[in-house]
Amino acid sequence: MTLPLVMNAMVLTGHGGLDCLEWRSDMPVPQPKADEVLVKVGAAAVNNTDINTRIGWYSKSVDGDTASGSDGFGAAADADGGWSGALQFPRIQGADCCGRIVAVGADVSDVRLGERVLIRAMHAPGANDPDLPLITFGSERDGGFAEYATIRSKDALRITSHLSDVELASFPCAFSTAEGMIQRAGLGAERVLITGASGGVGSAAIQLAKRRGAHVTALTSASKAAALRDLGADETLNRDARLAENSFDVVLDLVGGDGWPHLLEALRPGGRYAVSGAIAGPIVPLDLRTLYLKDLSFHGCTQQADSVFEDLIGYIEQGEVKPTLAATYPLTELKAAQEMFLQKTHVGKIGITVSG
Repeated sequence: MTLPLVMNAMVLTGHGGLDCLEWRSDMPVPQPKADEVLVKVGAAAVNNTDINTRIGWYSKSVDGDTASGSDGFGAAADADGGWSGALQFPRIQGADCCGRIVAVGADVSDVRLGERVLIRAMHAPGANDPDLPLITFGSERDGGFAEYATIRSKDALRITSHLSDVELASFPCAFSTAEGMIQRAGLGAERVLITGASGGVGSAAIQLAKRRGAHVTALTSASKAAALRDLGADETLNRDARLAENSFDVVLDLVGGDGWPHLLEALRPGGRYAVSGAIAGPIVPLDLRTLYLKDLSFHGCTQQADSVFEDLIGYIEQGEVKPTLAATYPLTELKAAQEMFLQKTHVGKIGITVSG
């Protein structure tokens, strides 16, 4: 197969608003290094992390909610606006990716050519990566908002499925994050409360929690309640509803913000709290007496064992989880897709088609 020298991509030129996303038709097709593969991207999807990275919300200089920085948080975010510190620009974002392997680097067998794969969104650094604690596809290395992308061979996992590329691309980032939270908290057939339940991670958590036999209560708006019950939620509560004390064994939190102390009061003694997002604000008040008198356990959830994504591939292939696509846009309309995402009127994921 003869590969082109240049490709189309949506390129992030710096931290800021949507004007920092630039369509390019002259980006060099990346070459796989040793132990890497080159993937022709079929589809990607939109995630909070794509937008949070663009606006620089991960910077310690930022203490507001994600909506307060739609045009970016200024130059203060440049030093640490990515997952693992400063980003290198230009950067191709896109944490989600479904595609096919079209070339391999040294030490990778040719038998992998043609494999349909999902790319692990978060992984430990390899020999070709910078000396960082965590590599996120589309942040610390170029991601899926382009026609081609490279990745370490072990992080491109073969998948066999009747689902389309854009349906499969809705899984990697959101579902692996949700599954990582669930495994870290050790959720079983218990009562679980999920905040931000209509988003990509939250809606994934509903399906994954039900798969484990949990009783799921989802915090959401009234307009989205029926859709979340269709996904498997046993109960839905409005975001401002008063939570009954000592009602849940586990809280999976993606929101943070002012209502955070009530989540701890809602946990039963010995309960577990897992967090992997803070769209309503990262700075929260903690009464340590609640933590130690109730014997609570806290779990910050970002890094994942390789087995988390491997488990997810199995769930998809066995039909135990389903994609939740609210809309699909071509890569050329990524800005419009992110605008829709920011309106927060949808349930699940917004897909991005890249190659035919």
